[in-house]
Amino acid sequence: MTSFFRARRVGFTAATLAVAAGGSYVALRNPNVSSNDRNGGGTALETIRKRITDPVAVMPSRAVQESYLNGANSSNPLDILVVGGGATGCGVALDAVTRGLRVGLVERDDFSSGTSSRSTKLIHGGVRYLEKAVFNLDYGQLKLVFHALEERKQVIDNAPHLCHALPCMTPCFSWFEAVYYWVGLKMYDLVAGRRLLHLSRYYSAQESAELFPTLARKGKDRSLKGTVVYYDGQMNDSRVNVGLACTAALAGAAVLNHAEVVSLIKEDGGERIIGARIRDNLSGEEFDTYAKVIVNAGGPFCDSVRKLADKDAKPMICPSSGVHIVLPDYYSPEGMGLIVPKTKDGRVVFMLPWLGRTVAGTTDSNTSITMLPEPHEDEIEFILDAICDYLNVKVRRTDVLSAWSGIRPLATDPKAKNTESISRDHVVCEDYPGLVTITGGKWTTYRSMAEDAVNAAIKSGKLNPTNSSLTSNIRLVGGDGWDPAFFTVLAQEYVRMKVSHTGKVVPGVMDTAAAKHLSHSYGTMGEKVASIAQNENLGKRLAHGYPYLEAEVAYCARNEYCESAVDFIARRSRLAFLDTDAAGRALPRVIEILAAEHHWDKKRQKQELESATRFLESFKSSKNAQFHDGKHT
Repeated sequence: MTSFFRARRVGFTAATLAVAAGGSYVALRNPNVSSNDRNGGGTALETIRKRITDPVAVMPSRAVQESYLNGANSSNPLDILVVGGGATGCGVALDAVTRGLRVGLVERDDFSSGTSSRSTKLIHGGVRYLEKAVFNLDYGQLKLVFHALEERKQVIDNAPHLCHALPCMTPCFSWFEAVYYWVGLKMYDLVAGRRLLHLSRYYSAQESAELFPTLARKGKDRSLKGTVVYYDGQMNDSRVNVGLACTAALAGAAVLNHAEVVSLIKEDGGERIIGARIRDNLSGEEFDTYAKVIVNAGGPFCDSVRKLADKDAKPMICPSSGVHIVLPDYYSPEGMGLIVPKTKDGRVVFMLPWLGRTVAGTTDSNTSITMLPEPHEDEIEFILDAICDYLNVKVRRTDVLSAWSGIRPLATDPKAKNTESISRDHVVCEDYPGLVTITGGKWTTYRSMAEDAVNAAIKSGKLNPTNSSLTSNIRLVGGDGWDPAFFTVLAQEYVRMKVSHTGKVVPGVMDTAAAKHLSHSYGTMGEKVASIAQNENLGKRLAHGYPYLEAEVAYCARNEYCESAVDFIARRSRLAFLDTDAAGRALPRVIEILAAEHHWDKKRQKQELESATRFLESFKSSKNAQFHDGKHT
């Protein structure tokens, strides 16, 4: 095996080198925490926190990130190259760079473009796993619950502006169910221990109706006896993911979206992976990047990366589809979810308030792996039928504002002798030297999954980190110094300057809805968005009935690697997931602003409109669904 050279540290501070790009300044920076940094500025953790929270820090441009990756050659390789920009991949990049390693990350599409943006939006410990642990006397399942509950609180602490505790109501239609769920959820509280969010409790049928007015008290041969309310976490999943990528970039990692690994580079003799051939999917240009270790965090697509190393690699992904629909806000009260642990066919159904709308969904069903999974009409029908049994509201297919499908990468260990048990936990393996694969698990445990992957990479590449993992104590960009009352600062100190249809600039109030939205989406960075709305006349709403502002498009293009219209409507904002038709109406203005930021010509703008329209067609809202089921009209 060829010997590896320690990567020399090349870095510049904002004070020594800034590059003018499109009217803003982009700073190149040192990706490592050196011993001098620590001696001069306190601990490694303090140094990293200063970088992330520095009010004058500027996000490195995409061009700078690509140049940095292109410069990692065989004599000066990265320590770790991460393939995949989902929650786990960006978590790996953040964990590794904050250990003082030289890190790069590439993502074929956009950060969170796959499974990580299509989750249930819950940060949970796994009530079902606890039930299995008790009844099957399965200590492995119990460990999963302990671990997930610990990480649940960690995720909320690390991104307080994007995550919060959510009470979830479980209806009981017999006294046996009431006792069973009360005891079970009290055990859930007990297992959480010091990581408990809030205590669960029982409510009578009358109290439950007051808390959840649309909950049916009577149904087919049954009546509501009461409910048990417990707490889990909820998040804005893709914004947490984008926050991970941006935090890693501020800490020194070179992260590049819309960049695809087309082949892996092996050392002479083919004994070890030492780099990757990368194609920039925006420009079409290709380049080589060398790294001591490659971490494969491709989610459902990780087998395709493994096959680049070994075409005979044994598959380890068992894909499972989760379908979700979005309904108007009146289906569920603000601040209270509904979870039915067992429907008539044994699946779990939930209905949760999310970003001013209601999201409902099922559990697993088998699927094939595709880039853009679509929900089947019978799955949408199943959800509507299931929630209909528990509501006193007329459930209509025409109320479906958006519907989407996500692929969960359930994993098997390729080294296991049999595949009878598909793991709900994550799997880390190195079945080809220099290529460490991390897959499986769930959103809630992304941070510890990333830590395990980096530990494996350090062992594989004999790397020399300057410190142990710090991510349990690092808040994502916008989270440090944020508190729930931050929106009042935006409401009181900023106005929304808007250009009217006649071309006249008129002031508009920064209303509570817009201020809260900016606060919860961007944290303390919300002031920068509000400043753009005020100073650049971009204060108008993008879609009627939603708080998204034109200023957000410009901010995300400059500071969050928003490179396409779909990047914005699906991952930077959540408009595509909340209301497909509203997202379609907002598209022309989104593209107009992005064109000004990225200097697109008319041809590129037309391509963006066509691409985004195709993307929205995969979200089966009531308008673009292939057919109605005839029942929910």
